[in-house]
Amino acid sequence: MPETASWMDRVAEQVDHVATMMYWPWAICILFATGLFFTFRNGFVQVRRFPEAARTMVASQQAGAGGAVSPFQAFMMGLGSTIGVGNIAGVAAAIISGGPGALFWIWCYGFFATSVKFAEAVLGLKYRIPHGEATLAGPMYYLRNGLGSASLAWIYALIAGIACLFTTPFTQPNSIAIVLDSQFSKSGLDLGTFSVGGADIRGSRLAIGVVLAILTWLVIIGGVQSIGRVLEKLSPFKVGFYMLGGLAVILLNIGNLPAVLSEVFREAFSLRPIAGATVGGLMATTMGQALRYGLARGAYANEAGYGTAAVVYGVAKSDRPDQQGLNAVMEVFIITFITSTISALTILLTGTWKLEKIESAAAVSEAFNAAIPTAGGWMVAFSVFLFGYTTLMGWSFYGEQFLEYLFGRRIIMPYRWLYCLLIPIGAVAKVDLVWAWGDILNGAQVFPNLIGIIGLSGVAAKYAKKRTADE
Repeated sequence: MPETASWMDRVAEQVDHVATMMYWPWAICILFATGLFFTFRNGFVQVRRFPEAARTMVASQQAGAGGAVSPFQAFMMGLGSTIGVGNIAGVAAAIISGGPGALFWIWCYGFFATSVKFAEAVLGLKYRIPHGEATLAGPMYYLRNGLGSASLAWIYALIAGIACLFTTPFTQPNSIAIVLDSQFSKSGLDLGTFSVGGADIRGSRLAIGVVLAILTWLVIIGGVQSIGRVLEKLSPFKVGFYMLGGLAVILLNIGNLPAVLSEVFREAFSLRPIAGATVGGLMATTMGQALRYGLARGAYANEAGYGTAAVVYGVAKSDRPDQQGLNAVMEVFIITFITSTISALTILLTGTWKLEKIESAAAVSEAFNAAIPTAGGWMVAFSVFLFGYTTLMGWSFYGEQFLEYLFGRRIIMPYRWLYCLLIPIGAVAKVDLVWAWGDILNGAQVFPNLIGIIGLSGVAAKYAKKRTADE
């Protein structure tokens, strides 16, 4: 780094180095291998029971069943929490860095990861604990009560709790602020830049962060029922809105689709060397780069293996673990094969991924603008806001469950306030630092969770083979 680099630049460089070593290849390769294992262990449940999974999306709550929210609200909470800016910015970054072939590996990872999320949702419901009017759920309970490891449950809760508190309030507001600030600047709305501690801070990004913090607080202060009610309405809307805009871009460039799809499959397996590569072997080829970025961003987009599915599906008013597992199947399907695919195809069909110095969500914004001048950029900005906002709400509940396991209910209200207070900081922080830090903590929480679901894979497999609640 040059001597004039700020302290934030230097910290970002070190954090990114640690994230790279930890997240790739270890965490990603283990996640992919786990997806392969569960796909066969569960008898290809994502294919065999897909029609049933499609029907369970609108399942009603069951009379007499415990839980805090209806199965549909749980599904919408899972969908709303998981479909974040990673489905726009993360997928675009994968294509820009890994080439068109990265889309194939996003699909590939999503297909196998579906079975992992099925297992998490099943175990989350099976091992949940009624607690007065509340319901406690998450990997902590199947690690402790199913696997019999209280220490592993404590470790998971600690890592995941820290991850929820110190990643999501930074990553999601950061991308929202960057995209909205860019759109505001293009419209002549600029609050200028000021310096704090040697770091330059955009006034517009800070203002966006403050507004986002207030909007998040207004929802999460009411607890899981409040979050469920809001996400029940916002999740379908945000997916439908982004899908309509994305399909418009795709249809206006449909003539390029055969060539793009051919390039996706060709580049996914191309062993063409990459000029100037700093590593050797497979990773120095086009296929290696597509594999690396496709798997890494695919994992971030659908969150299979993180354990969050066990929290949200575990609080559903249902006594059928397999029903919630099938909802998780549909969640990953929508994330991988609809929203992530739309993000990738828009920038591939329009060619914006090739633009010089283009970054993540900006490439998607340019693609929408190319098809729908001016309005397209605002559509992406609004989608990024909705994606990030709903993720902030959902992950706030995850953090509550993790930290309540460690410290009891007294931690919930201070946690909610601190969670919201961190949002403006995330909005103005350096983007590389924010995402690298997120990779480290999210990668760390994967390992204890995978030990749990693999150890209890027989339980998940039993439910994967069921056809009705009476079998």
